[in-house]
Amino acid sequence: MDGPTTPAPAAPPLRTGILGYGLAGSVFHAPLIAGTPGLVLDTVVTGNPERQQQARERYPDVRVAATAEELLARAGELDLVVIASPNRTHVPLATAALEAGLPVVVDKPIAGTAAEAEALRELAAKRGLMLSVFQNRRWDNDFLTLRKLVEDGALGDVLRFESRFERWRPQLKGGWRESGDPAEVGGLLYDLGSHLVDQALTLFGPVARVYAESDVRRAGAQADDDTFIALTHLSGVRSHLWASAVTAQLGPRFRVLGSRAGYVKYGLDPQEAALRDGHIPGEGGEGWGAEPEQAWGRLGAGESPLTGGGQPVPTLPGDYPAYYKAVAQALRTGGEPPVTAAEAAAALRVLEAARLSAAEGRTVELTA
Repeated sequence: MDGPTTPAPAAPPLRTGILGYGLAGSVFHAPLIAGTPGLVLDTVVTGNPERQQQARERYPDVRVAATAEELLARAGELDLVVIASPNRTHVPLATAALEAGLPVVVDKPIAGTAAEAEALRELAAKRGLMLSVFQNRRWDNDFLTLRKLVEDGALGDVLRFESRFERWRPQLKGGWRESGDPAEVGGLLYDLGSHLVDQALTLFGPVARVYAESDVRRAGAQADDDTFIALTHLSGVRSHLWASAVTAQLGPRFRVLGSRAGYVKYGLDPQEAALRDGHIPGEGGEGWGAEPEQAWGRLGAGESPLTGGGQPVPTLPGDYPAYYKAVAQALRTGGEPPVTAAEAAAALRVLEAARLSAAEGRTVELTA
């Protein structure tokens, strides 16, 4: 009779470096990496002394580098690089990391154009390296709930998908996101629009036609802060998408109309607020990404959810940690990452068409 088997030793954690420790790096990527089994936050790159100190205080074992060159000089000590720096740097830094032999995660948008995204995809394929894009809002609680409703047929055939990321921020914050310089890839079309379009494509597939309106509403603003996009999917679904910083009365996050029923959901997923408050997934036990019953959306037909019509639909817990769990799995198995560069390029083709449509006041046809 065979004796007891010895369990295989656990694989060492994947050593991860983050390029950039502003909003994206400090609020989203660092805590999600730190909370993901199988990953370890090894290095943070920022030239800002205050941010360097913040990183050391929050993650006592982390190494800090002032430049990307310092990190890439010891690429052999890392297993993954996350690019969380300003949009204009995404392509050159991703290129440098891939050429140094490192798998890469890039915050959205991966690039300013679909052609640049495709070039990065080809470089990663040539080097045999994983390349993924951080589209965390695929794991928002409301999106997970809606996706299940669609897959289960609860809405019937979806006719129209309305999706909004609206804010009331009449005062400018400043910084590169509000810059009018095209090289910065700023403005809401490429910021929140990246999420809106990615979600629409994930749910309803490729797009045949794009129409958009993009405005600069706030005094002193240079980049678009009030944008609407209409998509006609090859499936026949129409998506109406809003991204705005000047919405004095917020609309529903989702209103989805089908041949059998509609789903209306207000409010935002709680995960971003939790991350901004300094929480790390898993530290507080159960309850990450959950929301109270009064925030649930409603499903029904011929009734207004604002007057109690329809049935409440329990919102599935949001799950941003699932992204980096899937990244770790892809790195260990060689499988596909949770969001591919090809998917990011497809979204960028839609965003480029939207920018052209808004500039020329016409509908833009997309070729297959």
